Amino acid sequence: MTTALEGLLVGVVLGFSLAVPPGPMNAWIAAVAARSFRAGVVTGFGAMTADAVLGAVVYILDRTVDLHAVVRAVYLLGAGVMAYLGARLLRRTPQDGTDLPDRRTYVRAIVIGLSNPFQVLWWLTAGIAFAYLGGLVLLLGLFGAIVVWIVAFPWAVHTGTRRHPSVERWVRFASAAILVAFAIYFVALFVA
Repeated sequence: MTTALEGLLVGVVLGFSLAVPPGPMNAWIAAVAARSFRAGVVTGFGAMTADAVLGAVVYILDRTVDLHAVVRAVYLLGAGVMAYLGARLLRRTPQDGTDLPDRRTYVRAIVIGLSNPFQVLWWLTAGIAFAYLGGLVLLLGLFGAIVVWIVAFPWAVHTGTRRHPSVERWVRFASAAILVAFAIYFVALFVA
């Protein structure tokens, strides 16, 4: 293997380690994609934009700020955002939100990404290592893997809910439950 190929593979692994694990962002993408494949993909690109912002911040700040204070603030902010979104999903009817402009869907995903403690912590741990490894090839692998996930995951959810429409309600309820559970967890982490 060449160094470039190794860098690409490391980037792909890092990208999937960030994008695939179940969490608040994937719960939100699933809820949106159950109604609209396009909106699910736009939501995924919003999440990826948040990753790009977090990556840039980690790279620029490196270790010049009190990360403990930042993480505690993100826990509290994240808990509020996740609780709000979970409650919104529970109040929504099957027709709500199908005509949301792409701009709102995209911006909402950026807000979720920037207030998601798991996303922030990933960048403060694996992301710091990424900043030191660096390299364009690694960056291409990382964001390439994220693009694969943010297209494939919404497609799978949307296809499944179109074939079995009653599943959409369960995706929405499961997504809301996941978001509320993470909100409670984030408050517990903040208090601890």
